[in-house]
Amino acid sequence: MTVTDPETLVARLRAAGCVFAEEEAALLIAAAASSADLESMVAQRVSGQPLEHLLGWAEFRGLRVAVTPGVFVPRQRTGYLVEQAVEQARSGRRSGPPRDCVVLDMCCGCGALGLAAATELHAAGIGVELTAADLEPAAAACARTNLTPLGASVYCGDLFAPLPPRLAGRVELLLANTPYVPTEAIAHMPPEARDHEPRTALDGGADGLDLIRRVAAAAGHWLAPGGGVFVETGAEQAAVAVKILAAHGLTPSVRESEDLGATVVCGIRP
Repeated sequence: MTVTDPETLVARLRAAGCVFAEEEAALLIAAAASSADLESMVAQRVSGQPLEHLLGWAEFRGLRVAVTPGVFVPRQRTGYLVEQAVEQARSGRRSGPPRDCVVLDMCCGCGALGLAAATELHAAGIGVELTAADLEPAAAACARTNLTPLGASVYCGDLFAPLPPRLAGRVELLLANTPYVPTEAIAHMPPEARDHEPRTALDGGADGLDLIRRVAAAAGHWLAPGGGVFVETGAEQAAVAVKILAAHGLTPSVRESEDLGATVVCGIRP
């Protein structure tokens, strides 16, 4: 029996703790250029390498998004943040003249949120001016691969620091997928996240909300009147996040998806 035998491959993946072993096996077989290549990919997956890094892409809201090694892998639950933001933009255009939606994908990673939001807004007949930013050079480079075809600008730097001044007061949707794992909890994360994704994309400080505090403090400067910042949190963090947004003059609300296990906190600039 060789690794190219699907049953053997599924058994190896399942033994390594891969919950969706059958689906992963099919994807790895399809991606491998040879049996040797497949064996290498399986060995890396069994050792904890994220499947998306091996394939070179992740599926996110029906899109295939390029993901390179060392870049945060977009979580399926975060699609709920995109859904809420897109609905916010669409509801704001049910009256008034047509205009482009200015979208900022902050802590963008591979740019999956910006890509999905722009794609869905375009499908609804809404033009998009998209900007993205990330602290990690590898993430910014990956995001350019995904977002440049949309005409987006991608910047590398700390939160809002690298952004052009022309965006100030114009952002309608601020998608801030900030890290929100408390520092002490990082050690208990699955190895594929803990060992293969950048610490800056995971570690949210003592209570997990350090980056949300920083985003909230600056958001009012960048948001247009009626614009909103959308952040993902753990369910137990939402109440504190609401207070943080309110303290900076934003009108907060909490949206939850039981199906996805997702909690999104939104703050609207009056």
